[in-house]
Amino acid sequence: MHQYPQRPRPDDQPYPNPYRDQAPGPGHEPQQQWYGQQPHPDAPPQPQQGRPYGYPYQQPQQPQPQPYGQPQQPQPYGQPQQSQPYGRPQQPQPYQQPAYGTQPPPPPYAEQPPSASHVGGSTAGGSTGGGDEPPAPPRRSRRRAWIGAVTAVAVLAGGLGFAGWKLDWFNDNGEPVTFGQTPTAAGKQGGDGAKDKKEDGSSGVSLPTGPAADFTRTSRLDDGTSIAKTRLTGAKSGFTGDVWVWVPKEYNDPKYAKSAFPVLISLPGGNGYPTNYWADRSLGLQKAVTQGVKDGTSLPFILIMPVLNPDERNYYDGSDIPGQPRMGTWMAEDIPAFTKANFRTFTSRDGWAFMGNSSGAFVGLKMVMQHPDRFKAVIASGGETAPDSPLWRGDKKLMDANDPGKLAEKLSRGTGPEVYVNFQIGTKEGSQDLARLKKFEKDYGKGPVKITTRVIQNGDHNGWDYVRGMQEGSLEWISKVMAKPVPDAG
Repeated sequence: MHQYPQRPRPDDQPYPNPYRDQAPGPGHEPQQQWYGQQPHPDAPPQPQQGRPYGYPYQQPQQPQPQPYGQPQQPQPYGQPQQSQPYGRPQQPQPYQQPAYGTQPPPPPYAEQPPSASHVGGSTAGGSTGGGDEPPAPPRRSRRRAWIGAVTAVAVLAGGLGFAGWKLDWFNDNGEPVTFGQTPTAAGKQGGDGAKDKKEDGSSGVSLPTGPAADFTRTSRLDDGTSIAKTRLTGAKSGFTGDVWVWVPKEYNDPKYAKSAFPVLISLPGGNGYPTNYWADRSLGLQKAVTQGVKDGTSLPFILIMPVLNPDERNYYDGSDIPGQPRMGTWMAEDIPAFTKANFRTFTSRDGWAFMGNSSGAFVGLKMVMQHPDRFKAVIASGGETAPDSPLWRGDKKLMDANDPGKLAEKLSRGTGPEVYVNFQIGTKEGSQDLARLKKFEKDYGKGPVKITTRVIQNGDHNGWDYVRGMQEGSLEWISKVMAKPVPDAG
């Protein structure tokens, strides 16, 4: 046989032929095939017996066209392609070519999950026929929709109601309010306590002297009493700041119309500016006094709540620091004068006391030690016991004059009027804070200086826990050493 030139592969390796070892057909001899070999134009055609589709020189089979006018039967929408039922082994089936012009039978519906759009022969939307429309989503129950809407409205209303209670939206806040103050020339302006006592030894009554302040309501409590605010310019200090006040129900009771009431000047912690947080009813100070009056464990105190500092930048130790606003004079003179101008108070120190937290506790403690002729007692909660304002600039002489420890030491060696101190400290505040207060009590709790320390179990450095301590005993303690209102005998 004539051998035609062959084109070898670049690597001179024969192209692997899987049919090379098969027996040739009649009249055919096996020949080695090379990659890229082309037949000679004059070579006789070679039959392609036993060669698969795609083998060199074999013409690919063209798919049979579908007869015109007979479209392929579409699978119904939503019906998956026919597959072997789950759990059954796949059985191989021989392939059978359908006759020309015929369509393969559709898969049996017996093994198909029924589509929601074909149940009852119609779609969810009401159309019938070919099932080529997507199933409509299930309609939400009208009852469930109403329940959801009502729940959402209830939650919203509850949230708004709580916010309204907390922020006093639905009230008469901002309206003018009076506390029955009627300035009179008969009222006394202060006194040192000795000359203002009655013959029976009790403290006298100082009626409002005026001028009457303009009060604006900031909150109304559940018992009908109000917390109100006014703007005060101190006649002695020259400082202008806000003051909040609250009086108990007994103050406007006709049977106490001629009686004086004890005053509790309430000081906040921190900067204490521009607000006094004791004027926030959520802390519960006013409610604690009200409940104590009902239980017989507290006197009906008038609460006076001034700002503690003149700004938010510095802490002034409640003192007259040179070159700074005179906050010591503001607290010791202007606030008592304001209170006497507007309320029925006691003429002696027996009706005047402080309470305060943290920095406010320091100021209250210092005021009682510095002015024992004006103030009798203090509830000092979690406070410092030494001045620490950076505005002192190291002036030790002035700092000692405003140091509660130095003042208490001097007072304990004399025979001056008795003063009463009730420290409050929470168990969560740390052992160092408790040790500091205990040391103050040990060092200076002598002679006329009477000191007790109340430890609040699970108490922390905050107003809520300190009010709880007052309810647990501190209010009762201070009420025992203060002057009491006297109802009309008639």
